[in-house]
Amino acid sequence: MHQQLGGNIHRRQPLSSTAAVVCLALAVSTLAMAQAPAASDWKAVENAMGRPGQMQPGDVIRFGMPRRDLHVTIGTVVLRPGFALGSWVAFKRMDNGSTMAMGDLVLTEDEVQPVMRKLQQGEIEIAALHNHLIAESPRVMYMHIATHGDAVAMARAIHDALALTKTPPPDEGAAASAPAALEIDQKKIEEILGHTGKVNGGVLQFGVPRAESITADGAVVPPSMGLATGLNFQPTGNGNAAITGDFVLLGKEVNPVMKALRANGIAVTALHSHMLGEEPRLFFMHFWANDDALKLARGLHAALDLTNSKK
Repeated sequence: MHQQLGGNIHRRQPLSSTAAVVCLALAVSTLAMAQAPAASDWKAVENAMGRPGQMQPGDVIRFGMPRRDLHVTIGTVVLRPGFALGSWVAFKRMDNGSTMAMGDLVLTEDEVQPVMRKLQQGEIEIAALHNHLIAESPRVMYMHIATHGDAVAMARAIHDALALTKTPPPDEGAAASAPAALEIDQKKIEEILGHTGKVNGGVLQFGVPRAESITADGAVVPPSMGLATGLNFQPTGNGNAAITGDFVLLGKEVNPVMKALRANGIAVTALHSHMLGEEPRLFFMHFWANDDALKLARGLHAALDLTNSKK
């Protein structure tokens, strides 16, 4: 027999539907805040890099360092920074408390050895050094890094290495101007490729991720850390465009893709690795052409169809 206290039995009343919704929303918001790192979490890394970064999918912060100081040509085409001259580095925190860093530094020939020396002094692991293009003037080299460690220490080492180059500082003070007309049919190119592009500095850019997961050092590497096939279109007049970029390929895909590109008038300019110890092993195939933009888009689509890329 239950005894009444004070003459009343206090019963827990159910929450109203409105209160329940509010509680659920607060719980979801709190969980999201706990799981998703804010941009402010990377402030020390931004300070060490000496420039702001941009948050990317997969909890990655990426720093773009375009070589606006370089005047590089292939034939009559002057390469825009966003077309083939964009240094970058990306950071992602790993479950073990360390941070993964990957990047690609665009260097002149005389910058290669000083930068390599400085990176190694800062315990930054270099994964590749090679060309991406053919017949460019002056010669441009690409140094890839794939390393891990303390995020701030790595950022400081990368900053100090870049200080040995003529890489310009962030262009924060530049006055905003209306983007120029692209002069190629972006919508038709997107329809042909089956992917949505973005315009960056007068260049139409596509990033096409692979369908399978790629790991390095036991951690999944997001496509935003350089593992998406990159397709860049720079208008060259009269509906034409120069194209470059790189296909991210498994070994069995290399020769079929190479044949498809060449059959469509697209030259293969380099084939190599960008990483060390990734699973599965990947190859990066760079390309070049300057022709009718829609024709080239169809050629790139034919090559994409031979890869395990996301649709």
